Formats: sequence, structure tokens, C-alpha cells
Amino acid sequence: MEQIASEHLVTRLADWGVDTVFGIPGDGINGIMEGLRRHSDRVRFFLVHHEEAAAFMATAYAKATGKLGVCLATSGPGGIHLANGLYDAAMDHAPVLAITGMQETAVLGTGYQQEVHLDRLYADVSVYNQVVVNPEQLPTLVDLAIRTAYARRGVAHLSIPNDIQVASASATPYQHVAPVRAPKTAAVYLQPAARPRDEDLRAAADVINAGKAITILAGVGARGAGRLVEQLAETLDAPVIKTLNGKMVIPDDSPYTTGGLGLLGTGPSEDLVQDTDTLVMLGTNFPYTKHLPPAGKTKVVQIEIDPVRAGVRLPTDVPLIGDVATTLEALLPMLNGRVGHGRLGTYAAKMRDWREKLAALESAEREPIAPQYLARLLDDLATDDAVLTCDSGTIATWAARHWQIRGDREFYLSGNLATMAPGLPYAIAIQHAYPGRQVICYQGDGGFAMLMAEFHTAAQYELPIKVVINNNNSLGQILWEQMVLGYPEHGVRYANPQPAFAEWAHGCGGYGARIDRPGDLRDALRDALNHPGPALVDVAVDPNEPPMPGKVSYEQAKKFSQSFLRGQPSKTAIATTLFKDRIQQLRAD
Repeated sequence: MEQIASEHLVTRLADWGVDTVFGIPGDGINGIMEGLRRHSDRVRFFLVHHEEAAAFMATAYAKATGKLGVCLATSGPGGIHLANGLYDAAMDHAPVLAITGMQETAVLGTGYQQEVHLDRLYADVSVYNQVVVNPEQLPTLVDLAIRTAYARRGVAHLSIPNDIQVASASATPYQHVAPVRAPKTAAVYLQPAARPRDEDLRAAADVINAGKAITILAGVGARGAGRLVEQLAETLDAPVIKTLNGKMVIPDDSPYTTGGLGLLGTGPSEDLVQDTDTLVMLGTNFPYTKHLPPAGKTKVVQIEIDPVRAGVRLPTDVPLIGDVATTLEALLPMLNGRVGHGRLGTYAAKMRDWREKLAALESAEREPIAPQYLARLLDDLATDDAVLTCDSGTIATWAARHWQIRGDREFYLSGNLATMAPGLPYAIAIQHAYPGRQVICYQGDGGFAMLMAEFHTAAQYELPIKVVINNNNSLGQILWEQMVLGYPEHGVRYANPQPAFAEWAHGCGGYGARIDRPGDLRDALRDALNHPGPALVDVAVDPNEPPMPGKVSYEQAKKFSQSFLRGQPSKTAIATTLFKDRIQQLRAD
């Protein structure tokens, strides 16, 4: 049987170590599907229900493994559906390759059915973006696409017309110069040098050594360097703030950390920012600048692998371009140790008080079920190597504060895009990558409803993911955002009947339970976590529980009050919940 061009694509992916392609077939990629069929022993096609989920799965696979994630969609609408997940990959710097179909080259430009020029659509989201017009291009373009995705930590895209997909692999339809040939050796990506220059390290050390009140801000770029981050904190008497994406850099119970920053962060972190004259940023491009120290009043040293991102958020005195771990190993011997642990001790005490306040809200006595209680139970019952995938919205607040990183635990969500719906596809991809680990999707009802068909995908592939739905029957984050703007809520609560998510889980062949009483919750979660296949627990939580920021500003409180005065329809229920929260915290005091 003659080799077709799509086999060039698939075999070259396999040479790069790609073992899975997430996607949905379509008439715009039938040739590629045939290439995958012929080489199914090397690359597995992972069938999903929606292309958006395929892109999320590729993104999660890349985030969790560090390897390239690959997704496949047909021409036109299939490729359009990939876009949200691809932006998630781009904004969180995950290496992903998107492969899409295209109409036959002879009809391009004629307004043919589903003729969408996806290379133009993806121009903003991609770091490499090519339409294949000659079968002999494929091995070389695959190499370049993958190398660029790794090097620039982003999305590469190849669009392959139908006639090119099924053409002879050696076809060369036109007279042309000799093509660039892909190397015969095993495909490999060479990591760039990761150590800053000596003069830059010395300049950074001078700035840090002159600091009196030093704070460390650690992001996901510091992942894997936790021991060195804690050593830096110990040396400098410098507490560590963690970004949400960087939650797993060091454990949440570490004596060196004050937790997160911003709306989902902690009160001690907000205090710490105001008590800082020198900020050391490790592998983060934290976007919420209003929560950072005032520009110009704080000295800044930033370790960043991408020189383009260095100094983007704050004026940076010394940018260190390199890998966090390698850079810290070179920098630490140049730093002066501090006598005593005054700042670390002060903020460790603040964190003890903060944790006591959080614990007071995790009460099993409250009905409706407090979302904090659900998050705490999940944290208590999960294994020490569990992976939690999370969605955007109030669910992210509960996860940030009540899901504790300890042991080998990990935590993934859509960081900078903050899109809804990736929690379930993320869990599926990570469970596929790590079949022996406990993988939990912790999601709101709004996000789950968007891509709930993928629970059937988990059942189809016998992936034992656990889905826990924090069901407030509303778009909870938007509700509170409306109120903080001073407006009564509008259009954010869903009417009855509520979707029967547990029945959907049963219909897919999995475990399903609906819980609306706090006394039933622990056993239901335990049963789900022990179930050998995919399981879902739909938990009716208090819809009026506010995700309060670490520090409530005067302006936020004023706007919140104005929403009541202007006719907030649920003001009685919200006021009752706030009163219960305060009573619980007073009991803890």
C-alpha cells in the first residue's frame, strides 16, 4: 500500500515522542485519520466529544507532563472550536501542537463549504503557524512546529488541505528548489542555556543584600525548585507568596509561605506586600499589578526564562534570564544570611490566625452545605499524591484556600485565560498521562454543564477520574462581581428544574450521587474516591456564600452595600449567610 503524506505527519510525531492525539474526526481530516489508523501502534487517537475539550486535554497534558500536547480538529467549525483551549495553552505557556484540516487546494478562495482559513484565525494565538502545500514539507514542518512550541512555550499550528493529506508521501507537484530535509536522527529539542551571566547575578545579589524587608513571589516557573525557594526564604528571612498557578511550588503548610495573593489570596499576603522594600520574583509574570507593591517604591529582582516577559509587570532593577532552579543555585552563595527570623516569624503567626478563621468556616453544622466544608472534606479524604483540576469562578477561591498542597500533590487550572470548563478535560488528560494517580476534577455546576459529555469520554476509556461539583445553581463569581460594582445581581441564577448530573453519571456507566445534607457528604465523597471507575458527586452548596477577598477594601464594602440599597433580590439570604460566617469565626476566637 502506497504511503500517503499523512503518514509523514504521524510517524514524525511519533519520532518526537508523541503518543496521544486528542480530537474528533471529520471530513476535513479523513486523510490524517487514515494516517493515524495505519500507525495506531505508535500514536493513539483519543476520541472526545467536543473539540474545545480536545484542546484543553492537550493543554493539561503539556502542563502536567512537560511534553508536547497534540490536538486534532477538522476544517471550519471543528478548528474554530479548538480556539478557547488553545488560548488557554498560549496564555499559560504550555507547548501544544494543533493540527487542522483544510479544503482541497483547488477550491481555496472560492467560498467553498466550511472554508475557514484557520491559519488566519490562529494568527494571534500561535507561535508557529503554517499551511502545508506540498507533501514533502511535512517532516520538516513538524520538526519546526514542535521545536517552536517548546522553545517559545506556546501553540504551534499546522493546517493540511485534504488533497495534501492523501497525496503520495513522495509527491512533489511543481518544479522547485531542493526542499529542506528533516534530520534522520531521533527528533530532539535542545534546551537553551538556563544560567544568567555572572555580572547579572552579582548585580542581583547587591540589590537583594541591600534590602531590609524582602518578599519572594513564586510562580509556576519555580515548579520543581521548591527546596531552593525555601532555602532562599530561610537565608533572607523572606516570606514566600505563591501565585495561583504556582500553588504547588512549596507546600501550603510550609512555615515560609503566606499563601496566595489577590482576590483569591490571604490577608497575610496582602499585609506582606505593604511591608516590602525588595521583591524577588521567581518564575512569574503575575498580571494583577494592583496587588503588587507600588512601582518605583520597591526594588525588584526577577528570574524569568523569557527575556520578553522580564520587567513587564513592575520596573525591574535586575532581570535574571534563566531557569529558576539553576539561577538560584548560582545566586544563593552570593547572598548574605540574615540573623534571626523576625519577618518569617511574624508572618507565620499571621498565617496561623488566618488558617483558624478559614477553619471556622469549614463547619459541618451549617445547612445548606458550606462550600468551604466541601473543599475541606475533599482535602482531608484525597491522597497525598492526588492531582486536583479546577475551574474558574468561586470554585477557584475554595480550591486556592482549602485544597492544601502537601506530599506530591498537584494543582492545575486555567491561569491567565481563566476560562470556564477546562476542569473535566484537564482531569481526563492527566489521568490518561498518569493512570496510577488519583485525579479529581473540582468544578462548579456552570463549568461542568458546558462540557459534561466528556464524562462519557472518561467512562469510554475506563479512566477513574473523580468529579466533585460545587453546585450553587448559579454563575457565582459573576453574582459577586456584580454586587462589588454596586449593582443588584441580574441573570446569574439558574431556574429549576436543576440538571440531574448524578443521573448523567449513572447513564454513562459511572458512579453518581446527589448530596444536599452535610451529614451525608463525607461518606459520599469516600465512596466516590474508592470507586474503581469514573465517579461524580453533585453537592448542593449554599448559593449565597461570598468568596471574600483576603482584605476587604472600603470601596468594595461601599459598593456591596449599594447593591443592597438598589434592590438586591437575594439580600436576606446573603445577609443570613454573612451572619453565619461571622458567628462561626467568633466561636473560633
